Amino acid sequence: METQSLTSQFPIISAKPILQKIRDTSFVRFIKPPKFDPLKIHYHPTHDSQRVRAQNGLVCRNNVKEDVVCPPEEHSLVEVKRKKLAVFVSGGGSNFRSIHDAAVQGSLHGDIVVLVTNKHDCGGAEYARKNNIPVILFPKASNVPDGLSKSDLVTALRGFEVDFVLLAGYLKLIPVELIRAYHRSILNIHPSLLPAFGGKGYYGMKVHKAVIASGARYSGATVHYVDEHFDTGRILAQRVVPVLANDTAEQLAARVLHEEHQLYVEVTKALCEDRIIWREDGVPLIRNRENPS
Repeated sequence: METQSLTSQFPIISAKPILQKIRDTSFVRFIKPPKFDPLKIHYHPTHDSQRVRAQNGLVCRNNVKEDVVCPPEEHSLVEVKRKKLAVFVSGGGSNFRSIHDAAVQGSLHGDIVVLVTNKHDCGGAEYARKNNIPVILFPKASNVPDGLSKSDLVTALRGFEVDFVLLAGYLKLIPVELIRAYHRSILNIHPSLLPAFGGKGYYGMKVHKAVIASGARYSGATVHYVDEHFDTGRILAQRVVPVLANDTAEQLAARVLHEEHQLYVEVTKALCEDRIIWREDGVPLIRNRENPS
């Protein structure tokens, strides 16, 4: 009864209407986010921060102080459309909220058009509903009868015209079907300096307890691309924090989370501005927004 009352109050996208939407054009119009005109500008260093600029260098952020800079490229006239994002959460979704805030404030050249969760009553889902962001339940399970199947999930995201998928505390393994449908377009944030303290079973407070128990002097946050396994995709960006001698797991977690919020927004901005490039050896880099000094 509790589940029924909750789902009756808030819109949840279920499998049946997703399969019907191809035939029912009125449903497509209802769930389809509004179109945005492409942003066409001539790149110049004096443009304000809300404009998307051609970048003059490449930067791979390895820690909070050092950037690896590659040679600049010529200025160009390009069109960069406003990106549509899907965010996956299983809990409170603080990173989801940070990214949404950046989009609402106009500092992010994209919009969160749908939230995917395996828990209909988690904090992230409640926040999405309050902000009129559609919520999809995934995966389908005995306790989640309204959840979508793998193929229906891909169909639903295509219906929302999603460009990129961002995992923000989503604890389920991403299906191969979605990874293939969104090749090099799915990111995750992890609360450690991968590849250390990553993989199945390493999430939340478990990560920070393991870091402290190991005697590591540094920890941090990692944004990486998602593959078929937990936390093994290519690393895109990292932020480093110290592990203090008397740290508790809760204290370290708070320090790392502060960096997560900044890092994920920064990376999402680069993603929406088409500033991610891939080296010949398969390493992703972030193109620098300003001229390298």
